[in-house]
Amino acid sequence: MATRSYTSRRELDEHTFHPAVALLVPVAFIILQALLPKPFPKLAILDLPLIATIFFAVSRRSPIAGTLTGAAIGLLQDALTNQYIGINGITKALIGYAAASIGFKVDVDTLMTRVLMSFVFCLAQSGLLYLIQNHLLGQGIHMLWLHEFVRAIVNTLIAIPIFFLLDRTRSDE
Repeated sequence: MATRSYTSRRELDEHTFHPAVALLVPVAFIILQALLPKPFPKLAILDLPLIATIFFAVSRRSPIAGTLTGAAIGLLQDALTNQYIGINGITKALIGYAAASIGFKVDVDTLMTRVLMSFVFCLAQSGLLYLIQNHLLGQGIHMLWLHEFVRAIVNTLIAIPIFFLLDRTRSDE
């Protein structure tokens, strides 16, 4: 006879990380994001802080934690780059909220789901940055959508192996 469990899916799939991993990985990604494009300008296409935001938000499956993680990563990224303070904080907070909300409802540990999420969230962040810079700040920038599409593909290709490496650092309780 089959037994029925009254444990929710969230309780079964919620992942935790050692505090050092949860702190050092995003900080290392932000520092790499700030330093790598200077000697290697072609690496400016990468968005390692976005990859960290997506991974930790999806793994924790808490919209509040995803929003706070995204906001913290984005604000620290703004502090180390020449962006206005808050632009990346807003976009990564929204991406963190959306990623955690999806992670709460959908099995996000499959390869295809991760590929789709990384690609869509990278494009969504580009759209959000465009909206903020054009409509809120009035900078009048022009977005090259083909470049953003290529950027989303490159970040997705980089994100998948990073996700699998970071999967080894989580401790399920």
